[in-house]
Amino acid sequence: MTQFFGFTLPRLVRRERASLPMQIAAPLIALSGATVANLLLYMVMGKSPIAVFNAMLLEPFLSWASFSEVLLKWGPLLLIAQGLAIGFRAKVFNIGAEGQFILGAIFASAIPVWYPQATGQWIWPSMLLMGALGGLAWAAITAFWRVRLNANEILVSLMLSFVAVQILNYLLLGPWKDPNGFNFPQSVMFQYDAMIPLLFEGTRVNVSLLIALFLSGCAFIFMQRSFIGYTLQVGGLAPRAATYAGFSEGRAIWLSLLIGGFAAGLAGAAEVAGPIGQLQRSISTGYGYAAIIVAYLGALHPIGIVFSSLLMAALYIGGDNAMVSADLPIAAVRVFQGSLLLAYLMALTFVRYRLVWPDPAKGSMP
Repeated sequence: MTQFFGFTLPRLVRRERASLPMQIAAPLIALSGATVANLLLYMVMGKSPIAVFNAMLLEPFLSWASFSEVLLKWGPLLLIAQGLAIGFRAKVFNIGAEGQFILGAIFASAIPVWYPQATGQWIWPSMLLMGALGGLAWAAITAFWRVRLNANEILVSLMLSFVAVQILNYLLLGPWKDPNGFNFPQSVMFQYDAMIPLLFEGTRVNVSLLIALFLSGCAFIFMQRSFIGYTLQVGGLAPRAATYAGFSEGRAIWLSLLIGGFAAGLAGAAEVAGPIGQLQRSISTGYGYAAIIVAYLGALHPIGIVFSSLLMAALYIGGDNAMVSADLPIAAVRVFQGSLLLAYLMALTFVRYRLVWPDPAKGSMP
């Protein structure tokens, strides 16, 4: 028993099985708790909580123009989070999706940069494929170091993200710099056939959103209905049992990291071939880090991630609105995103554990 100033505190006791109601309620509790805590923070900062709440959580859904931008950001967040979640469930923690996203954008941009006069509907699909392979190749470096040298994949993947940023800077300040770009660090504008077709006219939403939704369905089938997905989950939940059953830990690491890199690279390619239309230094938008929050907020389940990624996309657009209409600093928006993950992890504790209160009659735990 733990006592605090003479009072006996409750303790956490592990449940015999995970609580299904808490699994469903945890994301809702996390969103509610993070919202209340951040509104209180904004009040302390001298901002109007009502104005911030309206701008951040309501305005993204009140007009088609705003909601179309939510859909635009939904695609890359959904793609990256689905790829990361597969690895996380196998206890392979790829924290370098941001670098894989950047390498995907670089690989995809190689086609319109090297062949600016090329035409044909083959260009944008080829860019998506190149981008996916670029992210996969960058993730393979982490997989090699983890399997062959037993290096920590968290540190290696994270450090490689900083290397990816420097590669991007070198290209845009050197060989890929647009000679007619008024000295801005950016590539040439891509030709029309290098742009992904729009999904809705009058918006920036493109076909990559359908690709993200399709691959989410593939992720569900892979994790819930395939033998390989089953081995990854067993390896994450019970490593010793997986080893005893003959499942290869090395193969699980390679597969988890390569899938995550493939998805992040594809998202990077869709970003440069979609709303941006050229390679810029601002391509590094933090999607790779935000997708970690998305994956966990969706309980690492493909269906849950569909909804959590939509929520995070809305927070991106809502945060931009709040900075303009409610004079909220960008740091406060990022604090909201981080506190959302923290609140979810706290709520997640009660999926596996329950609070046991002291029995007043006995003066001890039941």
